[in-house]
Amino acid sequence: MNYRHIYHAGNFADVFKHLLLTRAISYLNQKAKPYLVLDTHGGIGRYDFATEEAQKTNEYRDGIGRLLADDHRPAFTDDYVACVNALNNGSADPAHYPGSPWLAHALMRTQDRLVVCELHQQDAVTLRKNLVTLGDSKKLQILAPQNGYQALSAKLPPNEKRGLVLIDPPFEQVDEFDQVTTALEQGLKRWQTGSYAVWFPIKDPVKIAAFYDAVAAIPDVPKTLAIELMIRSADEAKGLSGCGFVWINPPFGMVNELNEILPYLTRLLAQSDGASSDYRWLVAES
Repeated sequence: MNYRHIYHAGNFADVFKHLLLTRAISYLNQKAKPYLVLDTHGGIGRYDFATEEAQKTNEYRDGIGRLLADDHRPAFTDDYVACVNALNNGSADPAHYPGSPWLAHALMRTQDRLVVCELHQQDAVTLRKNLVTLGDSKKLQILAPQNGYQALSAKLPPNEKRGLVLIDPPFEQVDEFDQVTTALEQGLKRWQTGSYAVWFPIKDPVKIAAFYDAVAAIPDVPKTLAIELMIRSADEAKGLSGCGFVWINPPFGMVNELNEILPYLTRLLAQSDGASSDYRWLVAES
C-alpha cells in the first residue's frame, strides 16, 4: 500500500492528533528555555482540500469542518483553530489544512527549533516547497528524504535539553509497530527525559494491546500514557474507526486537560452511538 495523507487530511484523526500536539506545544512555551520539536514523518506540511484526492473522500468535513462550525468551541482549541484560520483567512469552509510541521512552526518561538523528516520521495519534494515559504532557516531544518526513525539517533539528545518527538508513521508496513518500539527504545537511551508522542490508527485491538505491552516493556521506560478516541465502535466496518497516542513523558498540563478534551472530541466527532474515548497509564507516574 502506498499511503497518501491527502485523502485523509483534516479528518477526525487529524483533529485528535493536532489538537493534542498544539496543547503540548503551548505548555512547552510556558517556560523560557528553548526546546526542540522533531517530527519524524512530516508528510507534505500543508494540504489543499481542492485536490482530486481530498475531494474524493471529503473526510475533512467530518473533522476540522465540524470543529470550525462549532460556535461554542472551548478555549483549549484556540491555538489549533487560529493556525487553521490563518491558513484560510478565517473561512469557516477551509481550502487548506496545516500538517503537524506547519502547526508546530506556527506556535513555536524564535528561540525554539523544528526538525522535520519525510522519507517518501515525492512528498519530500512537496514538503520542501511548502515549508520553504515559512522562512526562518535557523528555526527550521528539513531532512527530506530522510528516514525519521534514524533521526532519533542522529538528532538526540538535543542541545536544548527539552522538547517533543512526534512519531506519526503511515502504518503501511506490517511491522510498523515493531519499528516504532525499536525507535523509542533507541531514542530513550539517548534522551530519557524527552517527550515522545506516537500516533497510531486503531484497526486491530489485538495489535494495539501487543504494542502497549511492548512499549511498557522497554527497559527503564518513563511514565507512559495511552490515549484513545473512537468515532464509532470497532465492529462497525466503515473505514477507520479510531486512533490513539502512546505518549512517553506527556506534558503535565495537557494530561490534566484530557478530562475535558476527550469528552468534547467524542461528542464533536462521533459518527455513531458507539463513539468513545479513554486514557490510562501504561507505565505509572513515579
